[in-house]
Amino acid sequence: MRNILVIGAGRSSSSLISYLLKKSTSENLKITVADVSLDLALGKIKNHPNGNAITLDIFNEKERKSAIKKADIVVSMLPAHLHLNVAKDCLEFGKNMVTASYISNEMNAINDEAIKKNLIFMNEIGLDPGIDHMSAMKVLDDIRAKGGNIILFESFAGGLVAPEYDDNLWNYKFTWNPRNVVLAGQGGAAKFLQEGSYKYIPYHKLFRRTEILTIDGYGKFEAYANRDSLKYKSAYGLDTILTLYRGTIRRVGFSRAWNVFVQLGMTDDSYTIENSETMSYRDFTNSFLAYNPNDSVELKLRYYLKIDQDDIVWEKLVELDIFNKNKKVGLKNATPAQILEKILSDKWTLKKDDKDMIVMQHLFGYELNGERHQIESSMVCLGDNQIYTAMGKTVGLPVAIATLKILNGEINTPGVQIPIKKEVYEPILKELEENGIIFKEKKVPYLGYNPDNVNG
Repeated sequence: MRNILVIGAGRSSSSLISYLLKKSTSENLKITVADVSLDLALGKIKNHPNGNAITLDIFNEKERKSAIKKADIVVSMLPAHLHLNVAKDCLEFGKNMVTASYISNEMNAINDEAIKKNLIFMNEIGLDPGIDHMSAMKVLDDIRAKGGNIILFESFAGGLVAPEYDDNLWNYKFTWNPRNVVLAGQGGAAKFLQEGSYKYIPYHKLFRRTEILTIDGYGKFEAYANRDSLKYKSAYGLDTILTLYRGTIRRVGFSRAWNVFVQLGMTDDSYTIENSETMSYRDFTNSFLAYNPNDSVELKLRYYLKIDQDDIVWEKLVELDIFNKNKKVGLKNATPAQILEKILSDKWTLKKDDKDMIVMQHLFGYELNGERHQIESSMVCLGDNQIYTAMGKTVGLPVAIATLKILNGEINTPGVQIPIKKEVYEPILKELEENGIIFKEKKVPYLGYNPDNVNG
């Protein structure tokens, strides 16, 4: 039997492992799931006869090399910074490798050696990055094939709570790593292209500059800019494009309320707060406000940020209990961002029966035969339950499909790469459709930007 080694049995690996196990008999596969927790690995294979669970400490070189040497292909579902040691072992033993993570500089540096050994190191084959690459390249290549000149590309994605479980004023719950949500947008200005002009949004303004989107059947959403919209400009063949923007999707109104935390300083992760363990939520909020012995914390915050009492933003803040004097932070030497994450987790953690939702939309503007056109491509995926979440499906399934297609020789171009070649994206998108991950395309009026106006 052909042995697929999956390293990491976290939440995002459930759909990945389930898919491979379902294919295991017809494809003659043995699926070895390796994790530091044997119980977690056993839980993923569910006593399947073609499944095998092993304990693996990724820092134990002997254990790691032994497991990789026995594999026919390796899937690393580890945190991104841990992929490199796995990749080096794959080079040593001549194994192909698949990850859902962004390509790091260190991973890129082994590209020549991978090509020399005729090995495929497929990266960024999850949701975002992953499905976004493949679904975008399909339409971009279709436009180019008919002679169109692409002048606009906007891409948006977000993990949200499914509509029937959307029961808080923020219209949001954590569907992925809460820490990443709290720190989103930090580390430099967001940069993008609009009508030929480079635009920059500093972090303290990011959540007040949003775009509005409409998804058929699901209503309106908003999106704030990703930190670097230009990262894939050359990879996508868009070096002469006039508008290029990538953003994160939320429900309308989220960003304006989130901006309160940014302006107060609650998302800062660069210092720790004294006596954080014994602070109440009210103490934490008050620590960012000026001293005034006569006004309440509520009045000080409203006055400082000019929030009216009847503003929905105020109701959203109250809902989170940030003025509660009885709830304790309970975290030692915590940063503001860590404390905020704790407060939000009280309210935004998915309940047992809640389901999540992934929303993605691309906009393509192009010129053809002297006329401007626009295509809107949208995808909505709903989770089945807390194990097979929408996030887990959209990350895990493309990883699993790519793994099997590499193993079967259907994807055969070597090197460290992302899934933007037709030989990769075409069959994977087709199979994702069979699994309910479907992009619906429609022609819409061109946005109305003036591509000849480079001074906008």
